[in-house]
Amino acid sequence: MFELKALDTLAFGGLALLLGQGALRAIPFLARHNIPGPIIGGLSVALVTLIAHSQGVTLVTFDTAMQAPLMIAFFTTVGFGASASLMRVGGPQVALFLAAATVFAILQNTVGMLVAMVFGLNPLFGVLAGSVTLTGGPATGLAFAPLFEQAGVEGAASVAIATAMAGIVAGGLVGGPLGTFLIERNKLRTGAGAPTSAAPPARAEGRDDSDEEAEILERFIEPEGAIDAHAVLRNLIFVLVAMWAGSWVSAGVTAIGLTLPAYIGAMVVAALMRNLDDATGWLRLSHRLMDILGGIALPLFLAMALMTLKLWELAGLAMPLVVNLIVQVLLVLAVAGWPLYRLMGRDYDSAVMSGGFVGFMLGTTANAMAVMRALVERYGEAPRAFLVAPLVGAFFIDFSNALIITGFLNLFD
Repeated sequence: MFELKALDTLAFGGLALLLGQGALRAIPFLARHNIPGPIIGGLSVALVTLIAHSQGVTLVTFDTAMQAPLMIAFFTTVGFGASASLMRVGGPQVALFLAAATVFAILQNTVGMLVAMVFGLNPLFGVLAGSVTLTGGPATGLAFAPLFEQAGVEGAASVAIATAMAGIVAGGLVGGPLGTFLIERNKLRTGAGAPTSAAPPARAEGRDDSDEEAEILERFIEPEGAIDAHAVLRNLIFVLVAMWAGSWVSAGVTAIGLTLPAYIGAMVVAALMRNLDDATGWLRLSHRLMDILGGIALPLFLAMALMTLKLWELAGLAMPLVVNLIVQVLLVLAVAGWPLYRLMGRDYDSAVMSGGFVGFMLGTTANAMAVMRALVERYGEAPRAFLVAPLVGAFFIDFSNALIITGFLNLFD
């Protein structure tokens, strides 16, 4: 048996990540359905350990001391994206879309709990298989898993990743057909009338932004040359400062008896720092650099978390997970196919947004973007959809979902 220390485990996780990225290039099916590379690599290691466990052998032990800091670092970068200025650029449509996603996340948990109770399981199993992993994705699921384990959900991490993986595949498969159905049935087309590429909407021709909005978008979509070593270091330092200050916030909230994941304090502090910088420009924070730093921390965290999964803990839970997923897919199709489509305007952009809504409410923002790109490549540009859906999916829903999950945990724990 090999015993890997903290740095060894981090390096091994990096190798698992590279393995997953190689598999994405080699197997088009995986890339087509937006299966993240770290999930492929980490699960590959977990499957090997599962086979060894079935033979009574323990191949390796991992020191996961670096896992929590990487997870907190990722969610801190998400917090740095929560800019009130960006929400103003999107206007009422962003607020409506966020409200719809927030209400639907609550509905996901309610339905998940009902399914869990039908099977005689802890109701919190349904929350874990609800907005934690479907709206939140694998990162949120793994971040909250220890709290659900403490609350009595056995094998929470394995349940989280199984649900998240199934949701990613389902979101990629059904979001596009729903958008196509809405467009064809209602005979909707973009104003241009001809299919074009899915470029980001901030630069879309005909968008009547005010000077203030244009300036905000200019900060949000930064040119390639805006990055240098000093800028990287400055933004990394502010991530570390937010994590440090956030640990005190989380400790204070925990002291009053509330159950919170470790990253919430850092996420809140980061959001405050972001909006302070938007108002003053003192910190010179970079949206693009924060995305890059998050894009480093997240895959390493996922690879490390997944390769340590005890997949044998899923034995006996296959049927509840399958039933829950079927019900959740039918639910999101019903909501996105009628009330959401009507709420967002009953036009071409709202049909594209409905397809994207399915993508990220079952999987990830990457799913939503892939679904919407496929639609606009066939039917034409949807600039409003490409502004609203990514803002909500990438920057704002994580905040409201974290509050929802925390509320359910404290209510039913």
